Amino acid sequence: MIGRFCRKVPVERAAEVIFGYTVANDVTARDLQRSDGQWTRAKGFDTFCPLGPWIVTHLGIDEAADLSLVTSVDGEVKQDANTNQMVYSIAELIAYVSAFATLLPGDVLLTGTPAGVGPLLAGQRVSVEIDGIGTLTNPVVDDTDDLEDADSVAAK
Repeated sequence: MIGRFCRKVPVERAAEVIFGYTVANDVTARDLQRSDGQWTRAKGFDTFCPLGPWIVTHLGIDEAADLSLVTSVDGEVKQDANTNQMVYSIAELIAYVSAFATLLPGDVLLTGTPAGVGPLLAGQRVSVEIDGIGTLTNPVVDDTDDLEDADSVAAK
């Protein structure tokens, strides 16, 4: 998570703009990705990027570059990876994105998804755990479910 206004951040100064780290479940509707030929709608639904359960601010950029990441669905491990396997470092990602977009406090950059993605079904529970940061667990819900008892209301 970005901690301050920044743009054109050099790799060697990327650590200076990081507020902290959290866990994300980077959900994609693969059917929409295939039919649309791009990512916007496939990743754009309201519930498709849960974050949390908190933001860890004490990790240095080097520590964050070597953390175990495990994703499980109903207790079955689907992804078992390490942040040291990322194609681009956290500093490289910040430098790349800030070269064309101004980053603001609270902005979140996701680093990509390890191998092991698969379809999810309503009723399943997905847990993403990153050592030193925490575990994020979310239920999978069919978006056609009745929202009458929901805590929030969509604007019409």
